[in-house]
Amino acid sequence: MPELRPGMAIKYEGDIYLIIDFQHIHMGRGGATTRTKMKNLRTGQVKEVSLRDSDVIEEVRIDRRPAHFSYIEGEFYHFLDSETYEDIIFTKEQIEDFLGYLKEGQEVTVLYAENSPITIELPTYVVLEVVETDPGLKGDTASGGSKPAKLETGIVVQVPLFIKIGDKIKVDTRNGKYIERVI
Repeated sequence: MPELRPGMAIKYEGDIYLIIDFQHIHMGRGGATTRTKMKNLRTGQVKEVSLRDSDVIEEVRIDRRPAHFSYIEGEFYHFLDSETYEDIIFTKEQIEDFLGYLKEGQEVTVLYAENSPITIELPTYVVLEVVETDPGLKGDTASGGSKPAKLETGIVVQVPLFIKIGDKIKVDTRNGKYIERVI
């Protein structure tokens, strides 16, 4: 079994998984096991698996290529490869975790395993416009509380009280948190 590390892609039981986290466990007698948390790159499902040294696992090389989100056609999301201009199509289920941060024309990274596209990677931060939020009160400051704000893609994030409709804000795509207002 290869040495596991977070971010590594492996082939396990016929599917390709991305290692999210792992813990090496060695009980008194008996063999060691590795408890892993991994994400199926074709379905998006996350599962925890205990692996033994005897389990057959092979590392899979992941290629990353820049692309732009083009358009939605029913349940299909079209991306344009920035180098080859090839149309790459994903189903809604394949990229469901990313939909709240995706808007037309946005640059993303398409991940390829065994020469076929398997998922996308978003930039760490995206700038989105606030389309719905409660009005702030006079005297609100950045150090005050927070309120929910609906963004142009439909997701809701917590923002400071001074944010209003029409403001553009930077959001962290890893955790969905407000970073700053963009002017």
